[in-house]
Amino acid sequence: MPAPTTDRCSHDHTHHRPDDGPASEPGVTPTAGTYTCPMHPEVVQDGPGDCPLCGMALEPVLPAAAGDEDDGEFRDMRRRFVVSAALTLPVVVLSMGAMAPGGLVESVPARTRHLLELLLATPVVLWGGWPFLVRGARSVARRHLNMFTLVALGVGVAWLYSVVAVLAPGAFPEAARDAHGGIGLYFEAAAVIVTLVLLGQVLELKARGRTSAAIRELLDLAPPTARRVGEGGAEEDVPLASVVEGDLLRVRPGEKVPVDGVVAEGSSAVDESMVSGEPLPVAKAPGDDVVGGTVNATGTFVMEARRVGGETLLARIVARVAEAQRSRAPVQRLVDTVSGIFVPAVVGAAVLTFVVWAAWGPDPALAHAVVAAVSVLIIACPCALGLATPMSIMVATGRGAREGVLFRDAEALERLRDVDTLVVDKTGTLTEGRPEVASVETVDDVPRDELLALAAALEAGSEHPLAAAIVAGAEASGVRVPKAASFASSTGRGVRGVVDGRDMLLGNTSMLEDAGIDPSGLSSRAEALRADGRTVVYVAVDGRAAGLIGVADPIRESAATALGTLRDDGVRVVLATGDAETTARAVARALGIDTVFSGLLPEDKVGLVERLRREGAVVAMAGDGINDAPALASADIGLAMGTGTDVAMESAGVTLLSGDLSGIARARRLSRDTMRNIRQNLWLAFGYNTLGIPVAAGVLFPLTGGLLDPMVAAAAMTLSSISVIGNALRLRGRGRA
Repeated sequence: MPAPTTDRCSHDHTHHRPDDGPASEPGVTPTAGTYTCPMHPEVVQDGPGDCPLCGMALEPVLPAAAGDEDDGEFRDMRRRFVVSAALTLPVVVLSMGAMAPGGLVESVPARTRHLLELLLATPVVLWGGWPFLVRGARSVARRHLNMFTLVALGVGVAWLYSVVAVLAPGAFPEAARDAHGGIGLYFEAAAVIVTLVLLGQVLELKARGRTSAAIRELLDLAPPTARRVGEGGAEEDVPLASVVEGDLLRVRPGEKVPVDGVVAEGSSAVDESMVSGEPLPVAKAPGDDVVGGTVNATGTFVMEARRVGGETLLARIVARVAEAQRSRAPVQRLVDTVSGIFVPAVVGAAVLTFVVWAAWGPDPALAHAVVAAVSVLIIACPCALGLATPMSIMVATGRGAREGVLFRDAEALERLRDVDTLVVDKTGTLTEGRPEVASVETVDDVPRDELLALAAALEAGSEHPLAAAIVAGAEASGVRVPKAASFASSTGRGVRGVVDGRDMLLGNTSMLEDAGIDPSGLSSRAEALRADGRTVVYVAVDGRAAGLIGVADPIRESAATALGTLRDDGVRVVLATGDAETTARAVARALGIDTVFSGLLPEDKVGLVERLRREGAVVAMAGDGINDAPALASADIGLAMGTGTDVAMESAGVTLLSGDLSGIARARRLSRDTMRNIRQNLWLAFGYNTLGIPVAAGVLFPLTGGLLDPMVAAAAMTLSSISVIGNALRLRGRGRA
């Protein structure tokens, strides 16, 4: 890819990149103080601020370290929302006048009511809505009109018109007055718009905070210190940041591996579920690679640091998730694009209306010109347009939650309907993620229950996940488990001991062979179990092979039906797992999956997702583990199992709370319904303006002999908002897919 160009925009220290460019560019090195726009990644700036294109608040390019996060903007917006909502409610009640319940408002003199509305609405507009007024003004100065332009215009016109009406009512002609000589006020419209927009900002910032929390959780997987072995064997705990390539580090039982490296001496079993997603610890001996953030389960070993700092696998996972989670919102970008045309068109229509009435209108021409121009601006108030997308999103996400599907943002809702390829993890997604005894094979005269009881007695002293599965299997079978008289563990190979006076050995073939026991008589049966996706444990009693125990991770009951439904809907299913090929093929065979990729690391899954996308596929990735987080974030849509890790759920665009893949079909149906509903809302919003603006401009004056009353314009504006809200609420009543 050629190096992206850098252009200085009107905002100091702000840069624009091509839309498909990388997260960094020449001359702009992403640091903790570098900020970008979630909707326009081409905007990069030193320090916080507003996007010069859409007006959204910029967010950090790199996640803050734990304890360094800043939620000041969220707290500020929440405070503005709470105060504005408290002030807006009485403004709405006062504006109802005689319609207010109890007759209390009607008993208050009109002049007093109007002054109270002015006093209550003014802080809402000038303090609560100040950030939006500033962003709207900047959008004009930068010549990038957006939704904040509309908000500032609508709120400003409604409030200024009402202020003049209260403080200088004599400035208005008769055409602006009702039958009693009064002038319509629009304080409630201005206050309500500000309050609703503030609510949207609070919800957006809260969602961003959850995403940052997930990234901080990833950062916390690395230990804060490492135990460095110096010359002469002296050991000391040092900060992780001071570890350099080539350092020797000791890792004791239960500790996290500090950085990526290779085992130099000693052996152990390491829980690498963070990387592979598989629940079984992996035996490590000198020369084997170890990954920072994984957990040492049993023995002690010394490792040599090979990759430190930002080069470790964990650091690359964090960076990948942070980059991919800076999502775009295609629907909102469309609205902003349309707004860029709509706003100048409305302003132009108002100016043209004023000029035409002032030049050729009947007396009093100037008064008619002002009334007509103000009516055009009021009837074009952006409330309905601003509600068109967020109302549908709000209702749809509520419906999704009731159906066990959580959407993170509008982009997830929009993109899910277009997915044609599903990349799915195995453990915890297609399977339950809990190993259990699937079969017990015995040699001739050894009873099944006796073999299982003896094995469980010995495994009761082990912390290995396979041991827990065997003990649980014995309990489920109802057999009596005796006590082991002795117990010894051989890391990565098995266990041995004495149970009821009988010498017992459980492990792999190498452990049996080292003990002089020939396991060849069980080889064909072991291969058959492995072909069915089971992990095989050999059992020897009193010096001879006595049987096999097959441990499997059971396939979810709903997986086959769910995948069949997706295939019928035109979705191609691809299995991508860190497990061995034999096990992966067995699961794929059972579920009718033709395309299988096994033995994948997290970055391999990302590479697979990106390759499929380059080939033109719209890719959804389904997974449940930390190891799946980068691929979930890199896919067009990430689908996380609600039974999985928090990091996976926060990295995904969609979370299936029950962990049931059948929720994908429901989510796709909801995606289609929502996007159809948004399009309808946009047509309603623009339809009212298309019809209302000419009427407000006075095209019916030759027929009616009068201009549209600004109060009628405000009523039409309110009606357009009600129609959009009502249409969005229809999403609640649609049936489950």
